[in-house]
Amino acid sequence: MLGWTPESMKQWVRWMQWLDRWGYITACLSFLFLGMLVFVFAWVEFAQLVHTEFWPATISLINDLLLVIILLELFRTVLGFLQSDQIRLEPFLHVGIIASVRRILTAGAELSHLHDIPEETFRHYLMDLGLHVVIILVLMIALFLIRKSETAQIQPISSS
Repeated sequence: MLGWTPESMKQWVRWMQWLDRWGYITACLSFLFLGMLVFVFAWVEFAQLVHTEFWPATISLINDLLLVIILLELFRTVLGFLQSDQIRLEPFLHVGIIASVRRILTAGAELSHLHDIPEETFRHYLMDLGLHVVIILVLMIALFLIRKSETAQIQPISSS
């Protein structure tokens, strides 16, 4: 293969593994840093708007804090991968549940500020709400099944 020796191939593989590891480390740090920035920005924006627009400011703060939780969950997932070299499914289910709850709250807040809601907009909102409720239920069932299978693997088999 064009002068490639087994030793040179091993060196290239080590180099790519090192780059891969640093890619995960920088992504992990980016999730943490971005989460902290969103957290600070959310509170600054809330402090500026709370006196004039209490409910919109509160809804916006909740929305932003849920985004921070999503970013921290992704941070924790990548950090767990760096520690164990295994990606777990459970944190992604948490992120999906939080993201769906966030969407439900955001859509509800947007709709609550409309005075005359067109029927088509309201129907679209109900379909969006129903879809995210179904997503949450499916993800919670998946989470339950994962936890149940993990506990079944841990429990020793008793001999009778």
